[in-house]
Amino acid sequence: MTNLILASGSTTRAELLRSTGLKIGIEAARIDEGAIKQTFLAENLPPRDIADGLAEAKARRVASKHLGALVLGCDQVLEFDGKLLSKPEDQSQAYDQLKSMRGKTHTLQSAAVFYEDARPVWRHIGQARLTMRNISDAYLEEYLARNWESVSGCVGSYKLEEEGVRLFTEIEGDYFTVLGLPLLEILSYLTLRGTLPS
Repeated sequence: MTNLILASGSTTRAELLRSTGLKIGIEAARIDEGAIKQTFLAENLPPRDIADGLAEAKARRVASKHLGALVLGCDQVLEFDGKLLSKPEDQSQAYDQLKSMRGKTHTLQSAAVFYEDARPVWRHIGQARLTMRNISDAYLEEYLARNWESVSGCVGSYKLEEEGVRLFTEIEGDYFTVLGLPLLEILSYLTLRGTLPS
């Protein structure tokens, strides 16, 4: 299949989709995520709706330029202590965020929305709960020093497929959801619609 477009610049999402045998195009959606998120927060939308709304905005933007193509928009938000955490601006902010989360549980909401012919045709929001171990200050500093280049663009400042897995004692939910893509549900949808062989 060649008319599936991922409306994201995420290399992790692209690699996950390609690893299943899908042929995809990539076009990062040019939207102001910060402004959209602030609007949703001002409307007191729950985190899952914010993730869904951002994923839809990305899919809608790219689909408007590719009529006839199936466009996948994705987004992930991290909810901790009743509020959303944003991607840290620097290593110091990442350290403060991780320090506040240690020994506690946070939730990831990973949304995916398919658009076709400029309209939404499918959506899913996966949820995962992650409990962080009580990490020492010294380990947090060393962890960020070693991994900052890789995790600087990640909400939560970790990647489970890398050293970040050592930060946790328990994970409830789908592994792919944690990576930011509810892959099993996406593949099920593509199979049901006949895009993938059953």
